[in-house]
Amino acid sequence: MFLNAQQEISGDNSAIVFTPEILVGKTLPSNFGFPETKLHKQLLFNISKNHEKTPREWAQRLKGLHTGVSLGLTDFGQLDSLGIAISLIPNVEFNAFKSKRFKILTGLGASYFTKKYDPITNPNNRAVSTDITWAFRFLLKYELLTTKNVDWNLGIGLSHHSNGHTKLDNRGYNVIVGSISGAINNPFNKNKQQTLDKPLYQNSRYAYLELRAGHGWNVLAEAFNNTKAVYTISGEYGYVFNNVFKLGVGAHYRFYQHYYDYINNNESLVQDSREFEYLKQNPFKNATNLSLYLNTEILLDHFGLDFSVGYNLYKEAYQIDWRINEGWVNTPREIPEGWVLGEFNAKYNLKKSINTRLGIKYYLISTHKKPKHNAYTAVHLNSNLGQADFTEITVGYTYSFSKQ
Repeated sequence: MFLNAQQEISGDNSAIVFTPEILVGKTLPSNFGFPETKLHKQLLFNISKNHEKTPREWAQRLKGLHTGVSLGLTDFGQLDSLGIAISLIPNVEFNAFKSKRFKILTGLGASYFTKKYDPITNPNNRAVSTDITWAFRFLLKYELLTTKNVDWNLGIGLSHHSNGHTKLDNRGYNVIVGSISGAINNPFNKNKQQTLDKPLYQNSRYAYLELRAGHGWNVLAEAFNNTKAVYTISGEYGYVFNNVFKLGVGAHYRFYQHYYDYINNNESLVQDSREFEYLKQNPFKNATNLSLYLNTEILLDHFGLDFSVGYNLYKEAYQIDWRINEGWVNTPREIPEGWVLGEFNAKYNLKKSINTRLGIKYYLISTHKKPKHNAYTAVHLNSNLGQADFTEITVGYTYSFSKQ
């Protein structure tokens, strides 16, 4: 995320910034009977690059852009049951509301937990069940005071930790936080007073076509708590604006191995005279998902930060998923007739209909060069309206209708 190796234009005087940060807040309960928590506390250290003097189009278009990585130590407010998390999160920061005083910081990385869910030794903490999880943070910052060497900022935002539905029980941590930080500007750069002869970039737009294939992993339920594959193929068409912002529409087709095996193996809810016995008429089709989506992406040289939201045209077997996981806890593999299952309510309709996707791409060729042909690899967290669905690794190809 520092993008040092990609700088090919001379005269780059970008500054290194060290930012210690203290965050306090509230860890929200992840489940019924969640341990009582005291003050949530986090100490974070961020090292970033200030791209004000980077002569790249993406650096000049995104005002106040910083890219970096943070290392954090977190106490969720209950050491015995929740433990401590150590987080490593690549992040970006840029101006918000057309103001230099307001900034948005967001990042996606990973956390290591010293405590996790265990049905015997730690039954009340159903937040995470793996040692390593995804870690996401979003912060709205306000520049409170600027001195010669340090910029003091206040912030408010949220953080989330989840294992991407690769093992249950995993309700995830959601935390509301406030922060105070001091950005120590360019302590080692002797040329910090140099000015940059900024290139003049004209507004531009060109179309692109993208194809990708993904391999994901998830689990179905606690009674089926082994990971199986989710396969994805997708096509997307859209435009790149000013060689920085991508906006496209597309469609994806997915196949869930867990859904197929549940139906094909004649598991409890699809057995004769049960609610979903009709799914056995075509197990393969009913284990698939077809969706239309809108995707946005910020291009930073070789990196892309993208987010998409979609509408599921077809996801029939998700009914089984909801019935098992949203009813009584510890639903057994063989479900008795009187077992209380998840209700098909408004929440169900939203989660079945809306899918979201958040991740980081790495392009083989710098997008600054506007190549006709490019390839990338990526890692994404896919969800059902914010509730983790599966973790995915992707490879893709992009064709640009650009004039080089």
